[in-house]
Amino acid sequence: MFVSFNLVDQPWLVVRPVGGGAPAEVSLWQALCEAHRFEDLVVDLPTQKPALLRQVLLPVVVRALGRPATTREWAQWFAAGAFTPTQLEAITAYLDAQREWFDLFHEKHPFGQVAGLRTAKDETKGTAVLVATAATGNNVPLFSPRSDADPLELTPAQAARWLLHAHCWDTAAIKTGVVDDPKVKAGKTTGNPTGPLGQCGVIVPIGRTLFDTLLLNVPSGPALRSDDLPQWERRTPETPAELSVASSVWHTREARGLLDIWTWQSRRIRLIPESTPNGTRVTRVVLAAGDRLTATPDVEPHTAWNLTPAGKTKGKSGTALPRRPRRHPQGKAAWRGLEALLATDREDRAATTTKSGFATSVLVNELRARRELLDADYPVQLELLGMVYGTQSSTFEDLYYDTIPLPLTALNIDSEVPGALLEMAAQAEGLAQAVNNLANDLRRAAGADPIPWDKGHRPGELVLHALDPLMRRAMIGMRTVDDDVDMLERGLLAWEQKADDITRRIGDRVIKAAAPTAVFAGRTIEQDDGKERTFRQSTAEANFGNRIEQILTRVHSVPGRLAALDSDQEKATQR
Repeated sequence: MFVSFNLVDQPWLVVRPVGGGAPAEVSLWQALCEAHRFEDLVVDLPTQKPALLRQVLLPVVVRALGRPATTREWAQWFAAGAFTPTQLEAITAYLDAQREWFDLFHEKHPFGQVAGLRTAKDETKGTAVLVATAATGNNVPLFSPRSDADPLELTPAQAARWLLHAHCWDTAAIKTGVVDDPKVKAGKTTGNPTGPLGQCGVIVPIGRTLFDTLLLNVPSGPALRSDDLPQWERRTPETPAELSVASSVWHTREARGLLDIWTWQSRRIRLIPESTPNGTRVTRVVLAAGDRLTATPDVEPHTAWNLTPAGKTKGKSGTALPRRPRRHPQGKAAWRGLEALLATDREDRAATTTKSGFATSVLVNELRARRELLDADYPVQLELLGMVYGTQSSTFEDLYYDTIPLPLTALNIDSEVPGALLEMAAQAEGLAQAVNNLANDLRRAAGADPIPWDKGHRPGELVLHALDPLMRRAMIGMRTVDDDVDMLERGLLAWEQKADDITRRIGDRVIKAAAPTAVFAGRTIEQDDGKERTFRQSTAEANFGNRIEQILTRVHSVPGRLAALDSDQEKATQR
């Protein structure tokens, strides 16, 4: 059955129009050439967005237009608010020239796939192996309405989106062995890593429009290497064998550069379309091993990095461990990792001989350089994404997704803003720990042991949850602060007042939940140093109050107390 679905012309990307309106499916050409008319991509799962940007949209822009050589040239592109007529002609000409390679069901070279890919027994699997939210084998997501036995019909548009998602995020471990793959043993391949983004804490800058987002995700710099090509340009007979993605043969190698890592083919896949009463659908697929990265390259723009202490080495040769992608900590709001996000000067936070360091992403560093050429209050959002895998990374267990408003002033090393944000984040962590310590002291007073740090519910999380919206509003407010130190200090004082109130209210709840009689009387415990210490409610409350005062120094200073009193009187007058 001959079927054609060309991504250049056929609608398959879902976009949200600027100014509101229902989401609509558009073609690749329309998504690019009318990018200024769309607010953002609409995706089935948050992790699809970086896959669509990296695997198709961004590489087409860079191949058609090159990339801005300097920050100033980038700013000229950005200030236009849309692609210029000349740029639109270049994008259209490039897509016209490459159109044949963008057919999802082409007989000889289907987009992102291998034509004729098959197992020795012509076995296929359901499309659930592509869809991270679908049940397949032992991977049964929570609340999934389907079982592995239920067929999952995908429209060509859906199949295209999940195909690209698989290349970026697919699970690790055993994959089906296919014909002509010399590395197959007993009908399978082992040792497969996850897709390249599954090993990173992904950071994607998001702008006002899709056009802005595209440019915010294109690093400036010199022309790319001649062999740094997107995957669709590495399918001709002239392509060196190591770089070719046209057959079932795969390689372990380094990425050639930006376009290579963006369109990395971590799997060999074939979608199998069929005609149904509802039109062409994909229900079966062949998914096998693909190319493996030797290491995540420095040109990877969408992740922050952990820098290994220089004193730590691996192997008998003593070779220093490379820096590694920094993953987002599961269950923590993005602002709790601001120290790494704002580490725009790598040398300031470089690893020492004994201490680990970290570096922010290439694109956040680019934002720092571009900051002075953008409006100070430009509303950049950072989307942070990551995948949580199950046993041996062989199943999808959960995903990490958060978005925070990034004030460009926070990237100005001469501004007070980055220090203020880091101070607020540290205060929030300190207040959460103060509540945890209060709970632990009350448990000791009642004759119980403290809750282990890695088990059970810790009440300090209630503090962090309650402070989360305040922190995000503060970040938005700091877009307009810049050099106004007085305004910044007023904002910090207001933050401390609210943080103090929230923390004390949660502390009161913890105290009321304790067993009153036993806690009031207290208990004496002999500590490791042989000294005795008495734990009772009164000392626990006193320690809790003292700790809050040590953390929130502004509101508990004399000027801070007077300001808080003035604020309370003003509110009373208004009432």
